[in-house]
Amino acid sequence: MNGRPELLSRAISYAVAAALDVTPALLPRPTPCRGWNLDMLLRHAGESLAALHDATVTGHVALIPAAPDRDPAADPARTFRDRAGRLLAARATTECRHQVLDIGDLPLPAIAIECAGAIEIAVHGWDISQACGQNRPIPEVLAASLLAIAPLLIPETGRHPLFSPPVTVTAQAGPGDRLVAYLGRKPPTPPHAPDHPESTPAPFRRPAP
Repeated sequence: MNGRPELLSRAISYAVAAALDVTPALLPRPTPCRGWNLDMLLRHAGESLAALHDATVTGHVALIPAAPDRDPAADPARTFRDRAGRLLAARATTECRHQVLDIGDLPLPAIAIECAGAIEIAVHGWDISQACGQNRPIPEVLAASLLAIAPLLIPETGRHPLFSPPVTVTAQAGPGDRLVAYLGRKPPTPPHAPDHPESTPAPFRRPAP
């Protein structure tokens, strides 16, 4: 497949770059994911990468990971980067991509799963960067593409408890800030930003995909 699924590879590359800033001393830091510190977030994101790897190689994803990574001695940032590398390698070498993936017993279009994975990994990459104090923005072209499809996969209503409600952003907010705000994160306030937000919620006036 081509087109939308390549968003996943770009999201992974961004998140891996963010994870390079992680040090052991930063692991207890809180993240924009409420109630999760950086260690917890990296382990969760690593498990998501493992599930996407299974989907790429076998066409099937178990609803419950067979062996979730809960080893307190493991370096979650290294595990995350290693799993990202394995997933990218599998995507590059798999001769025939599955058109339909089995999530548990439910068949779903592979493109929908890959797009959802791209949103999750990119936004978690942003979470990682924020926790590290680096504030790496999601690349604008990637963020705009993900923002165009996010409302189709993650509606504003019925998202609790997986996601918080969208956060209102300023009229000057770029696609990266709008994307994370749509997923319930509060973007950092840019210098000299106006004190009042725009009246429209985070999903933005969507351009054509």
